[in-house]
Amino acid sequence: MTFSSNGYSLNIPSKKWNRSDPPTRILAIRLQAMGDLVITLPYLQRLRKTLPANVQIDLLTRKEVEPVPKDLDLFDHVYSIGGGRNWKKQFILTCLLLPKLFLRRYDIVIDLQNNIISKTVRKALLPAAWSEFDRFSPVPAGECTRLTIEAAGLLCNGPGSHFKMKSNHQSLSALLTKNGWEPGNDLVLLNPAGAFENRNWPLENYIQFARLWKKSFPASQFLLLGIEFIAKKADYLKSHLGDTCINLVGKTTPAEAFALVQRLHFALSEDSGLMHMAWVSGVPTLALFGNTTGIRAIPLGKHSYTLATTTLLPVYAHFTACLEARHDIVSSYSAAFVHNKALELILSFEQQTKPYVFINKIEKVKPQ
Repeated sequence: MTFSSNGYSLNIPSKKWNRSDPPTRILAIRLQAMGDLVITLPYLQRLRKTLPANVQIDLLTRKEVEPVPKDLDLFDHVYSIGGGRNWKKQFILTCLLLPKLFLRRYDIVIDLQNNIISKTVRKALLPAAWSEFDRFSPVPAGECTRLTIEAAGLLCNGPGSHFKMKSNHQSLSALLTKNGWEPGNDLVLLNPAGAFENRNWPLENYIQFARLWKKSFPASQFLLLGIEFIAKKADYLKSHLGDTCINLVGKTTPAEAFALVQRLHFALSEDSGLMHMAWVSGVPTLALFGNTTGIRAIPLGKHSYTLATTTLLPVYAHFTACLEARHDIVSSYSAAFVHNKALELILSFEQQTKPYVFINKIEKVKPQ
């Protein structure tokens, strides 16, 4: 079935739920990395709120990203597939899981992955209605997720936010305090976690940004989260920012990190899972995208702002703003320039009174 979004067509194979009564059980499938999984969560949460309380929504995902969805008060069951990144192991483990999934008797399967494994699951479960994510559309992943849900005959109407966790995570306040947080101070995420060098903003810029931010918002402290991948960067930032910096890198589980994100006042982040955790939670998020074609994963909403330094397909201008084609690296944006954009975003966020809209901003101007 063909759908249209902002004038662009998406091919979403689907069979619609046409019955007047709601479905009993729905299975959503997303088998990718943490950031990709997180993008789907606000749309599934909005779906949850549109359905009667007795309708069950389950999730099938990968073992390494299951902690976050398992800790959300959103899914009735979370099933996961092991095997790491080994496709053959994943497929074998999927086949072993199929009998358990089949006994659930799903009415609708929403395939937000659209690969061989997810197709195998969908076909084996024989649902009355289903839909498949368009992997090749130029439409941003969040919008494509919404349309995939609606293609199955369900109502979505954009993402939800402010997730409720099953665990109370009371120990996190103590963890923050133990590592230097002064209760009452706003938490600002600094996240230099881009996977490749051309997606990294210089650490000196983060330090300058933090000092500028403290002048604007004195009652702020800077939070560092994530895995050992950024441990050396975190140590460097801590050594320069001192008591204003709270370094929790390697000290939290993924679910705890997601819970901490719910407390943020602002997030400055390179393209990573934490960046997606922030914007899907409704946190004002300034995203730094490097020289990459992976811009399909841009954060959406009026509470997000993206600085991109890549030649993008013209289609993205229809979902964001006019884009200037350049080949600069992300380091070309100065700390002062990013700080000014952050202040604009915060001011805009605090003045918002209108409901959520899809359009966000991507700024492509000459860096200072």
